[in-house]
Amino acid sequence: MIPGGGQPNMQQLLQQAQKMQQDLAKAQEELAQTEVDGQAGGGLVKATVTGSGELRGLVIDPKAVDPEDTETLADLVVAAVQAATENAQQLQQAKLGPLAQGLGGMPGLPF
Repeated sequence: MIPGGGQPNMQQLLQQAQKMQQDLAKAQEELAQTEVDGQAGGGLVKATVTGSGELRGLVIDPKAVDPEDTETLADLVVAAVQAATENAQQLQQAKLGPLAQGLGGMPGLPF
């Protein structure tokens, strides 16, 4: 048994874990409020998503609209949303990666 029961170290670990969880929650909130864009077709279709991946906007240039070829427009929309989502994932990794790694090293935490 460690003299003093080892409580100061355990208390310190718990405080560190609590702070990291608070930092993680703050970063997740910031991501939900941050918007990133993606585009396709040289900018004919632009998608905006939040840093957490929620689609917020879609802008389609009239030049992209051809009633005879809706498949191309659909492909451009999908590509723009995918590009925006990839940008959001990169932002998530940049913001949450270090925090999640820090929490992952602590026993009993779900990361």
